[in-house]
Amino acid sequence: MKTIGLIGGMSWESTALYYQTINREVARRLGGLHSASLNLISLNFEEIARRQRSQDWDGMSRILVDAAQRLEEGGAQCVLIGTNTMHRLAPDVQSAIGIPLLHIADVTAQAINANGLRVVGLLGTRFTMEQPFYVDRLASHGIGCVVPDEPARAEVHRIIFDELCKGQILGSSRRALQEICAGLASRGAQGIVLGCTELPLILGADDTTLPIFDTTSLHALAAVEFALGATGATAAH
Repeated sequence: MKTIGLIGGMSWESTALYYQTINREVARRLGGLHSASLNLISLNFEEIARRQRSQDWDGMSRILVDAAQRLEEGGAQCVLIGTNTMHRLAPDVQSAIGIPLLHIADVTAQAINANGLRVVGLLGTRFTMEQPFYVDRLASHGIGCVVPDEPARAEVHRIIFDELCKGQILGSSRRALQEICAGLASRGAQGIVLGCTELPLILGADDTTLPIFDTTSLHALAAVEFALGATGATAAH
């Protein structure tokens, strides 16, 4: 079994999902008392969020590169950034290490293509929905994106930072997200990408008529594939 390196804490609520999903899948596949060989660096999300608000991407890059290098030095054989937004910096991280970085948008694109879809609705932080790094990555796999309008983007962003990252799951927010998903469907979305690793805490397959692509689960399962020798993920470039 190869050792997985996970940069987490962004937020720790979704990092817990990664840890649970990875270990449960390893146990399911190998049986017995098997669990994953995993190195975790959990960052203080307040320091990251503050830099996000001030657009200090260089500062965030230094933090992530340092974490990835420490994981590599500690024996990790691949690296995951446990958040969609921070994949804006995936090329910086990959160029600083000698092991593959498994890109969350690539494994999500593989699942979308496997379902034969060509246009998806994208939910995430403002950074993920409004900046080109994520939409362009999906486009490189032949997938188009529909994003919510500005008021809806603001509401999704608020729900993520003010509620989900703090472990708050509110029915009113679930209903708001369901309405946003319905709006994306009316604009041609054939599926919904939960492009924030906290969104699976509040939205699931029963919450929309469209197929849901849970990026947290997809990313975690790609790490298991890598660790057990069946790599289905691609490195960032």
